[in-house]
Amino acid sequence: MTDSANALAYVDAHLDDSLDRLFALMRVPSISTDPAYAEQCLAAAQVLTDELVALGFEARVAPTPGHPMVVAHHDGEGPHVLFYGHYDVQPVDPLELWKRDPFDPVLETRADGSKAIVGRGASDDKGQLRTFIEACRAWKDVEGRLPVRVTILFEGEEESGSESLEPFLHANADELRAEFALICDTSMWDTATPGLTIGLRGMAGGQVTVRGPSRDLHSGIYGGPARNPIQVLTNILADLKDADGHVTLAGFYDNVHPLSDDVQASWNALNFDSKQFLGDIGLSVPAGEKGVGVLEQSWARPTAEINGIWGGYIGEGFKTVIPAEAHAKISFRLVGGQDPDQVWAAFEDHVRSRLPADCSAEFNVRGGSKAISLASDSPPLAATRAALDAEWGKSALLASGGSIPVVNSIRSILGMDSVMVGFALNDDNIHSPNEKYDLNSFHKGIRSWVRILGKLGEMAPAQSAETAAA
Repeated sequence: MTDSANALAYVDAHLDDSLDRLFALMRVPSISTDPAYAEQCLAAAQVLTDELVALGFEARVAPTPGHPMVVAHHDGEGPHVLFYGHYDVQPVDPLELWKRDPFDPVLETRADGSKAIVGRGASDDKGQLRTFIEACRAWKDVEGRLPVRVTILFEGEEESGSESLEPFLHANADELRAEFALICDTSMWDTATPGLTIGLRGMAGGQVTVRGPSRDLHSGIYGGPARNPIQVLTNILADLKDADGHVTLAGFYDNVHPLSDDVQASWNALNFDSKQFLGDIGLSVPAGEKGVGVLEQSWARPTAEINGIWGGYIGEGFKTVIPAEAHAKISFRLVGGQDPDQVWAAFEDHVRSRLPADCSAEFNVRGGSKAISLASDSPPLAATRAALDAEWGKSALLASGGSIPVVNSIRSILGMDSVMVGFALNDDNIHSPNEKYDLNSFHKGIRSWVRILGKLGEMAPAQSAETAAA
């Protein structure tokens, strides 16, 4: 049996120290997508490695063709778990919208008296991975051990495409393989209701370029008779959805299944406020598929979105030009049995079939992942849910979420399923200026992981192994 009471008391008594360690990590500007910050990514990896070594882990900075991984191991008596997080962060642009230096974190007291950690990486993902490290620290400092055998993998390229991740998993599969994985890059339902993610939408995406004339043209001379690639591209993209918000790609909905009555009823019982959900971001009228609720669209329906579009002259002032080419970035969120390769191929066919004479298209696919669903009654998830219920005093919501490609990678390469539990909130401004992480999320997140580790430690290793193999 594992008693977490002493470790929980340790967390409460040392919260300020935990915050100091989080702030130290957040001060390292580990922006993975910008090569100028490569040394800072390495520095963040080294900070985490040194800390894990000091906690008794066997840890190393593992080089990749991109930014390094952090790999660490610690023995324990219970089942073997792989904990995944990422230490890299998004760029901070637009900088002028930040209230303060993004890499000078602060504990901010809000008008209602609640407190939040503000700074880049507070929620995504330094604050989240820190909750797990601090839970391990509490167990080690109080009990001198961990209740489970732990392997840690911290990635440095999650925010820039994870190009090194799958090759690294393949090359180090024997070292990283465990009985199941724990992933913290997820969120709660609200400030008082923890969440367990048991389904993830997949992803397909890339860029399309439409080319027309051989060079940029003067619109006063060629306007009218010359094809305008921006007009061509926008017409094609407008055809991606019909008047009812349905995606028009051939075969797009072939492997999309409706919600079961039980799932639909459980979601209806949440009393989700779609008006507030949209109102919080300055909107009021639901878009998307006609007749499909906002929550179902977010959790269980596929989408087609235009993420960026450009061409011609976009600088200051005005230039009357017909551009030679136009570009757009497109992404599709996938559910059920949708195949990302088939969806992208259907998109290419959609574009090519609508190209007028004298225009051509070029595609650059970014890659994709299939949707994933996890058994809601697995022993690891049941143990995690019991731990969350004990900490939060209410039942954790079993929910679906956005794409987390590492879950598919871990399943396909390492043969393991994942338990996904995190403590972020929808208003944490991840990827945006003034990113924050509620102090309550941080504090109770650490406490939750203390309880989760304790509950997982009560499982027989053979039991969790059978679950992973099922």
